[in-house]
Amino acid sequence: MPLNYGHLALRIEELLQEKGISKNTICKELDIPRSNFNRYCRNEFQRLDANLICKLCDYFDCEVGELICYVNKPPPGSGDPIEWIKGYAEV
Repeated sequence: MPLNYGHLALRIEELLQEKGISKNTICKELDIPRSNFNRYCRNEFQRLDANLICKLCDYFDCEVGELICYVNKPPPGSGDPIEWIKGYAEV
């Protein structure tokens, strides 16, 4: 059985909603291709670009820990993993 070390999740969608910013706006202002940004928003990435993380922290005026959270794994029967990540990030 493969080991499960969990994964990192980006809270971009949440921060966009909290600050009332559209994806088009942030992509244009930070010069990020929309297709790449959408993958980050859906947490469909294998590697994180340190420069992008710095840009996002500066843009959202937040710390790295407010942007990225470590997700061990959702508890059994927890339902939608995205909702679980949001709740986990608030802890």
